[in-house]
Amino acid sequence: MGRLKKLRNFIDILKDKASLIKATLSITRCHASVNVAVLHTTTHNLSPPSEKRLAAVLNFGNGSRLTACACIEVLMDRLHDTQSASVALKCLLTIHNVINRGSYILKDQLSFYPCCGGKNFLNLSNFRDNSDVETWELSNWVRWYAGLLEQSLMVSRVLSYYFCSCDSYIVDNKDKEQKVLSLLNSELLNEINVLVDFTERICEAPDSLHVNSMVFEVMRMVSEDFMLVQSEIFVRVMELGNRMESMIYGTESTQVFNVLKRLEDCKERLNREDNDGFWDLIRQTKKKVLMVKEKREEMRLVVVTMGYRDESAVSESTRF
Repeated sequence: MGRLKKLRNFIDILKDKASLIKATLSITRCHASVNVAVLHTTTHNLSPPSEKRLAAVLNFGNGSRLTACACIEVLMDRLHDTQSASVALKCLLTIHNVINRGSYILKDQLSFYPCCGGKNFLNLSNFRDNSDVETWELSNWVRWYAGLLEQSLMVSRVLSYYFCSCDSYIVDNKDKEQKVLSLLNSELLNEINVLVDFTERICEAPDSLHVNSMVFEVMRMVSEDFMLVQSEIFVRVMELGNRMESMIYGTESTQVFNVLKRLEDCKERLNREDNDGFWDLIRQTKKKVLMVKEKREEMRLVVVTMGYRDESAVSESTRF
């Protein structure tokens, strides 16, 4: 078994070298440099891509739109052509870095790849590397991570900005609050729903016995995104709490309760006891929703009872 693994590693090294030679012989100089940078970042070994390699890929977002488009195209081709779990996971880590740290032009190319980014545009739901037990388990991480990144881009589309980007044009909570204040109830609920969908997706992370440095890097980046998601949810739940009394439709308060319940369920699955202020707000808002619903039910019963009494009085006078 050990010899077989060594042989496979040796073949992977030869594959990487052959791919690099082929890329350097490319006719187009621009494509050659993009190919080489992506190949260096997504080799077959099980360690995460270095900062130097990631920076080389991200740098293509500082040039022309044509270069940025070529970069995303090469990265996606690498992701979809590989049958190696380690290469696929490195491609996804690179995409995650593009979302978080890439220039706007690079993120723009990614969001609408190939022409309109759909719900499953990474298309890795059936990915499997059956080389050995370790790569088979790593395939679970590839499928989960791809789904999470797709969800991240969907959240950004709904919010109209990249919530986990370091250069987002919304920089502080006051700006967020101003944006949230202008939303309709339905829009506010929709935004909270997609943010909770993202949180639930994090909860679906695989249970794995083989956790290497690449998986640790994935979880580090996902944990940072979750803290930003908490901030986005916090602002919106605060605003929902302020609007509860003025919500006209009972269905809206039911939707609020359901989405907050889903979020509270995530706390147990995440095993997160930090950020007590966040979870206290969720719990208090849930209580407020129940109180408003009970108050409305009491008012409805009073109206029904009054209506019944009025009908009885009318029938009595009619009989008289």
